[in-house]
Amino acid sequence: MLTVRPFHADDLDSLYRISLATGLAGDDASHLYADPKLIGHIYSAPYALLAPDLAFVVEDQDGVAGFVVGTADTVAWEDRLERLWWPSLREQYALLPLSDPASRSHDQRRIAMIHRPALAPAAVVSRYPAHLHLNLLPRLRGRGMGARLFHHWLAALGRHGAKAAHVAVNRANSRALQFWNRMGFCDLPRESLPEGRTIWMGRPSAVSAGKE
Repeated sequence: MLTVRPFHADDLDSLYRISLATGLAGDDASHLYADPKLIGHIYSAPYALLAPDLAFVVEDQDGVAGFVVGTADTVAWEDRLERLWWPSLREQYALLPLSDPASRSHDQRRIAMIHRPALAPAAVVSRYPAHLHLNLLPRLRGRGMGARLFHHWLAALGRHGAKAAHVAVNRANSRALQFWNRMGFCDLPRESLPEGRTIWMGRPSAVSAGKE
């Protein structure tokens, strides 16, 4: 039986594990990282711990196999991370002075993100202030659980009064791009956004979402 429920504190290790298992454009990134928690430090754990009212998991007979996390106000969230989340991690992870980013290991690239987090573009957050991250292990894909998680998150977001949300998707992750399109997200105009591998997508929070 599959159950969608709010995040509990004892789910945190599962969020770290799923973040790593989906960290290579949706595929397993375990072989790329010496520290298995680095992806989760950025994309899941802070949301679950600092914004638990917008954190949900899906659980099957083998345990937690997917999650959705997010925030209703990206600008305020970035400020909150700067005050409450990044400082302790910066003490834990030293930033190596490498001149060529291409020569960095995957661990070093994530550590650089901890020390110099990229802020969401103003052109995105001005219209789509909320954002979210959603990941499923392969055993749950294609079963409608992504849509169920998103609907739970969307209902919770509505209680915060947010009018629109965005996602940032690696252009190599075709499965995620298709999913977010089905959920009603549209590509945002690229001329006002930085070039790179990220596709920015947005949608009003009140529009009915599709099915996975």
